[in-house]
Amino acid sequence: MSTERIHSYYNATVNSTTRYPKLEGELRVDVAVIGGGFTGLATALELAEQGKRVALVEAHRIGWGQSGRNGGQVTGSLSGDGAILRQLTRQAGAEVAEEFIWNLRWRGQDIIRKRIAKYGIECDLKYGHLHAAYKASDMRAMCTAYEELVRRDMGDMVELVEARDMGRFLATPLYHGGIYNQRNLHLHPLNLCLGEARALASLGGLIFEQSPVLEIIHGATPALRLEGGRIVADQILLAGDVSHKLERRKLGGMIFPAAGGIVATAPLGELARQINPQDVAVYDSRFVLDYYRTTADGRLLFGGGANYSGKSSRDIAAELRPCIERTFPQLRGVEIDYQWSCDMGIVINRIPQLGKLAHNVWYAQGYSGHGLATSHIVGEVMAKAISGTMDQFDVFQRFSHVRAPVGDWLGRHMLALGMWYFLMLERLR
Repeated sequence: MSTERIHSYYNATVNSTTRYPKLEGELRVDVAVIGGGFTGLATALELAEQGKRVALVEAHRIGWGQSGRNGGQVTGSLSGDGAILRQLTRQAGAEVAEEFIWNLRWRGQDIIRKRIAKYGIECDLKYGHLHAAYKASDMRAMCTAYEELVRRDMGDMVELVEARDMGRFLATPLYHGGIYNQRNLHLHPLNLCLGEARALASLGGLIFEQSPVLEIIHGATPALRLEGGRIVADQILLAGDVSHKLERRKLGGMIFPAAGGIVATAPLGELARQINPQDVAVYDSRFVLDYYRTTADGRLLFGGGANYSGKSSRDIAAELRPCIERTFPQLRGVEIDYQWSCDMGIVINRIPQLGKLAHNVWYAQGYSGHGLATSHIVGEVMAKAISGTMDQFDVFQRFSHVRAPVGDWLGRHMLALGMWYFLMLERLR
């Protein structure tokens, strides 16, 4: 497996070519973070802002995994919120549960927006998102969600769009209405990732690329063993999500890869404005959904599907072209310049997994396709916990998770069967 980033639209349009060294020798730090994606970077940056001496190690390049490959949508969605609501209601009551979910749901946007401004990160930040109703019956749930947004004082930032008005936003006959939300963001995720890495380095954080961790050595003062050296730390955070193979005895069977596909068309010129006049990011209301947006240089970036067996598609463009042309018949035959896969870390109950492997070794993983916003929320929660403020972390740690006792291979296929079942239910609605 190459340690370089994949060939994608994002990697072709990076605004930084900074390379960080491989680890050589021994280091002593306050906190060692494993993983150079958003969870690792967000946590490390929060800790560095507190004055902690932090070292971050990445087996490949910064942003190599899903943090540098995703759809670039920062929405007010928290994976597993239904399961969180049920479990937390039993533990603390409905009012506490609803407030906990609501406050977290929008925290990611605030963190990302402020961080971009604070550190001058150029990542094609735009505002505006449309949650589109794929079926007419989906508008019932849209109305309920809209009423909740209004009740929560977001009425000036959202609009319930009827089917007859969808042409203001998209030149497609596909949808039956939706919710337009101006608080949600979309951006170039790899440039955000690299910008956060630069911010971390500017605060004295140590970053090492192409430095895979071979072993976490537990003890009163834990350490990381790497091929080129060793890092001794007071605290260690494992933030590799679905990509790492560390601590499988404790973490195996908890998270599974689902390979989503994304493409970017050739620049569309004036046609980009015609099909998406408000320049919104979009995802639809299906269980396995399509999502898309217009890039800064006028391409359609379109993602969809999910292979829950853990295998990547061999021809993502061929898979997604019919979806593009169904959504926008005007783009029939459009040239596709880039195609790539993005492995999402799927948790069976969809609740992000935050926990401890020892009193000084932590882990955070499993955002089930909601990683851009959720990873930044989790980064703040983990940084607070590592520094001693445990309230939010304790809530997550108490959630019960389903662990497949049959190994990763069979677990993936059991998950694929479950996803097929829900897809069949959706088609029968």
